Amino acid sequence: MPKRPTTVFVCQECGSQSPKWLGRCGDCGAWNSFVEERAQPETTPGAAAGPHRYALAGAAGARLYADIELEQHPRLSTGIDEFDRVLGGGVVPGSLVLLGGEPGIGKSTLLLQAAANMARTIGPVLYSSGEESEHQIKSRGERLAVGKAPLYLLAETCLERILEEIARVKPALVIVDSVQTVFSLKFQSAPGSIGQVREAATQLLFTAKGQNIPTFLVGHVTKDGSLAGPKALEHVVDTVLYFEGERHHSHRVVRAVKNRFGAVSELGVFEMTSTGLRPVPNPSKMFLAERPSNAPGSAVLCSVEGSRPILVEVQALVSSSTYGTARRTANGIDQQRLSLLLAVLEKRAGLNLIGDDVFVNIAGGMTVDEPASDLGVLAAIASSVRNRVIPQTTAMFGEVGLAGEVRGITQANLRVREAAQMGFRRCIMPGANIDPADRGVAGECELLGVRTIGEALDAALSP
Repeated sequence: MPKRPTTVFVCQECGSQSPKWLGRCGDCGAWNSFVEERAQPETTPGAAAGPHRYALAGAAGARLYADIELEQHPRLSTGIDEFDRVLGGGVVPGSLVLLGGEPGIGKSTLLLQAAANMARTIGPVLYSSGEESEHQIKSRGERLAVGKAPLYLLAETCLERILEEIARVKPALVIVDSVQTVFSLKFQSAPGSIGQVREAATQLLFTAKGQNIPTFLVGHVTKDGSLAGPKALEHVVDTVLYFEGERHHSHRVVRAVKNRFGAVSELGVFEMTSTGLRPVPNPSKMFLAERPSNAPGSAVLCSVEGSRPILVEVQALVSSSTYGTARRTANGIDQQRLSLLLAVLEKRAGLNLIGDDVFVNIAGGMTVDEPASDLGVLAAIASSVRNRVIPQTTAMFGEVGLAGEVRGITQANLRVREAAQMGFRRCIMPGANIDPADRGVAGECELLGVRTIGEALDAALSP
């Protein structure tokens, strides 16, 4: 008598399994996250199919480290300089890249542009979409001027069918948009469930490594901005990229949070136009283009994203509170960090802000999360409180401690060089980062080292 298939309930947030449905997951605490899935049959001991199925290389066993010869493969250019920068210099053959972002942010547009460029230079590209038809993709491609590049379009959600097309076309690049829409015939659960996403990512990983085909996966994000699906999805892939941007701003940012072949936290800036995404080679110029002159509460801080220095404007507005409780609003920086900096400003600099509303904004929709932005935020707030203008040619950076000290930060030379190239004549920075060798890097930019926030505010607000 055939064995009746058993079912289990799997939490779609953490992967926890239960024999019955639960309203709340006991492992991660998520509510209403259990979905019924068919349990996988147990593998009989000694089965030979398992080890060979999950092998990533042709070797039958372990090899001595000294006997392994390195194979140097040149990186493949996507034809988009900013995208190559985030990837660490280009696409590594056989790599698996996961690109996530909000709906409508431009993920498909960016990958279609990269696919067209690579199809013209390195060979055929397979673009598999589970969300759009071939006609919809081509209508976007006409706007992006794809032309007659050897780009193959496939509207398919079945994983086995996609793998068959990869074997038939033998592409130089594979794009799957998106991994949450792909399902395998081995599972009875719906597409997007933990089992389906894990199986799709694993099989595409074996194909990418086994056939040395670089593969891009598009991933959905949840309400809180994290990638949907199991956390194992981010562990499986080689590179994780986040596509960020404000809907009301034209620029977009691609940020690397994991990269086995390059620097982490690398940043690429794009501008969304009617003909697609256009790289922005000088983000500092774009973010400072509309900076007001002679306006209190405006300061320029030097931020570093990966290996790229970026000058951004931080704006602050301090006004008397009309309610019993003062408001603290931050846009572009961490809300908790703002509360900490305001406490330091009151205690160490003697500014009374307990009854005032404080609003801080990073102009242009940029997000800054490094401690080196502390000095710029405090200077902008103090400028608004005292109604004194910070000189237009002054830039600053530095971390502020709870004792009111200005602490040294990393990559100071890179920040100073960017400020000097953008025409700034004075740079307020931690005294610990002042080095006589920096004089040549700074050029005509005066380097002013400070030890406390009192010294920093006096230097920033002096004419």
